[in-house]
Amino acid sequence: MRVFPLSFLLLLLPVAAAHAGEADVLRAEATRNGDGSYRFQVTVSHRDKGWQHYADKWEIVDATGAVLATRVLLHPHTEEQPFTRSLSGVQIPAKTGQVTVRAHDSVHGYGGTTVTVELPR
Repeated sequence: MRVFPLSFLLLLLPVAAAHAGEADVLRAEATRNGDGSYRFQVTVSHRDKGWQHYADKWEIVDATGAVLATRVLLHPHTEEQPFTRSLSGVQIPAKTGQVTVRAHDSVHGYGGTTVTVELPR
């Protein structure tokens, strides 16, 4: 049996965390409120591995990539996959007809599946 030094095994930790992959947006819905703001309900999937690798936020961006709103996810969802969270009071410029919702994870950043939402008027 071959024994590896602890320093070698510690080098493998980032590789193991990377196997959780990128965070994907599975579904996103927008509802317009009476005051003209929007409420977004977003479902994210990510193989959270705990605090070292988890989906840590999702964002609403316009066609230019400008961030219109961010929903910070304060903890890993290791036992709840996929998970749905909402964000209310989102102000969207009147000329904007659609937005994209993207998820972010603590290791890869952005890169998973996004969802484009047509805004109800």
